[in-house]
Amino acid sequence: MGKNIVILGGGYGGIAAAKKLAKRYKQQPDVTITLIDKHPFHTLMTELHEVAGHRVEPDSVRVPYVKIFGASRVKVQLDTIETIDFAKNQLKSATKTYSYDYLVLGSGAEPNFFGIPGIKENSFTLWSFDDAMKLRYHVDAIFEKAVAEQDRTKRQQMLTFVVAGAGFTGIEMAGELIEWRDTMCAKWVIPKSEVRIIVVEALNSILPILEEDLRDKVEFYMKKHGAELLTGTAITGAEPGVVKLKDGSSLETSTFIWTAGVDGNTWADGLGLSNGPFGKNPPEGKRNRRGRLLITDEMRSVDYPNVFPVGDNIWFIENEKPLPQIVETAVQTGETAAHNIIADIDGAAPKKFKSNFHGFMVSVGGKYAVSNAMGIKLSGIFAQFMKHFVNLHYLIGVAGLNQCWEYLKHEFLNNDSGRTFVRGFGSYRTRGYWLLPLRLWLGLMWVFEGINKIGEGWFAWSTGSKSGWMFSRGVTQAGVSQAAADAVSGASDEVAAAAPAVDDLFGAVDDLFGSAEDLYSAGADAVSAASDAGGAAVDAAGGAFKAVWDLTKPIFSMDGVIATWFRTTFMDGIMAYIPFQGFQLGVVLAEIAIGLMMIGGLFTWWAAVISIVMCLIFTLSGMFAWNQVWFLFAGFLLLGGAGRAFGLDCWVVPVFKKWWNGTRFARKRYFYLDGPSK
Repeated sequence: MGKNIVILGGGYGGIAAAKKLAKRYKQQPDVTITLIDKHPFHTLMTELHEVAGHRVEPDSVRVPYVKIFGASRVKVQLDTIETIDFAKNQLKSATKTYSYDYLVLGSGAEPNFFGIPGIKENSFTLWSFDDAMKLRYHVDAIFEKAVAEQDRTKRQQMLTFVVAGAGFTGIEMAGELIEWRDTMCAKWVIPKSEVRIIVVEALNSILPILEEDLRDKVEFYMKKHGAELLTGTAITGAEPGVVKLKDGSSLETSTFIWTAGVDGNTWADGLGLSNGPFGKNPPEGKRNRRGRLLITDEMRSVDYPNVFPVGDNIWFIENEKPLPQIVETAVQTGETAAHNIIADIDGAAPKKFKSNFHGFMVSVGGKYAVSNAMGIKLSGIFAQFMKHFVNLHYLIGVAGLNQCWEYLKHEFLNNDSGRTFVRGFGSYRTRGYWLLPLRLWLGLMWVFEGINKIGEGWFAWSTGSKSGWMFSRGVTQAGVSQAAADAVSGASDEVAAAAPAVDDLFGAVDDLFGSAEDLYSAGADAVSAASDAGGAAVDAAGGAFKAVWDLTKPIFSMDGVIATWFRTTFMDGIMAYIPFQGFQLGVVLAEIAIGLMMIGGLFTWWAAVISIVMCLIFTLSGMFAWNQVWFLFAGFLLLGGAGRAFGLDCWVVPVFKKWWNGTRFARKRYFYLDGPSK
């Protein structure tokens, strides 16, 4: 009997559950897995501040579901669920009804405004992709408006940014504002002293979840870069343009960002499931945790055993503390839920949840961070490296190497702002048309290389091998007749045997002409003496201008350690078994093909890769001289899309990418060129 598993919500918990279930049931068509979400992409919630702070492009925090699930059996349904009938095992939207045998409920969380008047209506939040984009556009616009504002009071209000909450989200958002301030001030020629960035925290310290030494480092860094930290300061209300503080003072600002709390969500609160910490009937004067659903240690709802809440909308006590609403909680609860659904279907033993948190890290912009991961405390560039490593580790499991490459492009290679710990290195790109002359010249050189080999008889099979010099002495290529090999060997022996006779002959000649030499020696000595003085001067001048480095010499000597190792390992051990006719034909055709592809700008990237490989082979074989090494470096330059400028790649590559990205092979293994096409 088939089973129908529905996952509501494509957050961290929902994705973890879907991936685990898809892996287990990829060969069982009677088990269907459906993920329902309002958006066509998974949002990297921990990186929203980078988009809101205009450090990276919006697509950097969005991973399309079509890429994540590729050719897997997970069906993604874009819809908005309005109600759930737990008795009938049905989810209902405005237009459809979805039945389930098992439900993974990952509806997420919402900001908690703690009932403080005016906060929700007068603040920006950072809890969704839409929130991040709204804040991004607002800050861009407010700087532009402030430049033209003549009223000093209004201008100061526009250039004051208040962040409520000094947890991870608040500090990371403030860090982005610090860096963005510098960029915008330079753009609009505004003195940095006019811009205020204020973090307000009700507790007496920032980042209470971190150790004191790491908190101190963050506090020092932020103050050093002009941020104001108001700790032990509660916010009591807000009005348009005004944030009210507990001591009776207020802050006038056009940008008030609320990051001070997180709860479950209103929609989950209305499902009728038991909420924590007091259940359905809280004591008088106490309130349920809104939308924080009570679960068992198997991640099951306490009300319905086939419903598995995961992520931020659960309430579970471990070690006398509720699980924190962080990414690792979501991922690990999602995996536990999937494990226990599999156990139910397969008749195996369920697993009890046990957290395994690896630590915490917080970035203060793109150039500074602190972390405590796996007991290792780091700060500065090393903590930033750790943060990027953790993100890459997550992404490779979600959408493979392709998504990791996309992440690196957004964070570093295409980041024109220079707001990374490597600054602007690696972010500048060369225009394809500047590489056009180099592409054409390198292509022409490869064509000539191939044509020259034809002229040297590489296609004249009857004359024997012309490539034997590429192999070690005594190694016979496949296809070379034994008679020819013996003839070459015999000729060498005859030359060696004849050498003494030749020496005797030349000795007699030397004796015959010895007397003649004596006659001329006296005259020669006189001439030599006359020329010595002038020769010494010429030698001195010549020595001053003598070549320092002979560029015609091979990079590696053919009899040297490296060339000998390469020749005996690869040429003698592999290439010698290829018939010399096929070997020579392949080399010549490869050289001409590389050249023609570069000249025409057709699959230039692949032509450049093959060019680099062949250059490395020639270099390691001891055949490339120093004045030929430019072939290698030119190949690397052409990897950057040089074929798009006045080349066929402009039309061919998009068509090829569309075809390739739609193949099952690419979709199953995440071997996308950019993104999926279906």
